[in-house]
Amino acid sequence: MDLKEIDILGDKIENHWYYRSKSKAMMRFLNGYVPDKILDVGAGSGFFSQHLLSNTNATEAWCVDISYQSDFDDNKFDKMIHYRREISDVGVDLVLFMDVLEHVDNDVMLLKEYVDKVPKGCQFLISVPAFQFLWSGHDDFLEHKRRYRLNHLESIVNESGLSVIHGSYYFGAVFPIAALLRLINSATASNKKPKSHLVKHHPMINGILDFFCRAELPFMRLNRVMGLTAFCLAEKK
Repeated sequence: MDLKEIDILGDKIENHWYYRSKSKAMMRFLNGYVPDKILDVGAGSGFFSQHLLSNTNATEAWCVDISYQSDFDDNKFDKMIHYRREISDVGVDLVLFMDVLEHVDNDVMLLKEYVDKVPKGCQFLISVPAFQFLWSGHDDFLEHKRRYRLNHLESIVNESGLSVIHGSYYFGAVFPIAALLRLINSATASNKKPKSHLVKHHPMINGILDFFCRAELPFMRLNRVMGLTAFCLAEKK
């Protein structure tokens, strides 16, 4: 989770429909694969690796982010989490790149850097914001460089030396509404200060959006048409 958005949601991140749905999508996309050790790149708050630690038999996680002021360790759920500004070779089973590649100029180079640091057989779960036409002040606020189509993401994954296992879109159920709102905002946002679209919703609105996203989960692996996020699961052969 981007550190910029912690101030918006506070300590109730796991209750927000977007992050609740995305963590469930992560679990569904792993399709039963349970890692022992996790490397979370561009981890920010470490929300996704902590979700795996609390809901699976994973035993340890390394969270890497240049935004950390210093290296430190923490213990949650009786499991160790190591927060690092950088990391060398590490023996892990799963690498998370949750909304990271869109922040850098050379996405292939960043991905390949971590492919070279982990053992063969390690899996990578990658998510990125989808469709360039959805660009808005939200992307400017988070300092994104680009948004992706699924085939573009998969080509980057292959170029980095990984083998794609599966790719699909998610948040397709809310895509029409979100796309319309973003297009309207983009058309009326001239000279406005960029800001995040992530807000605290009324519990009823939050529940409705969560319901639509949960209803989509059983079909998400079949969705190669539309969504707000593109997912890709890959492996280092």
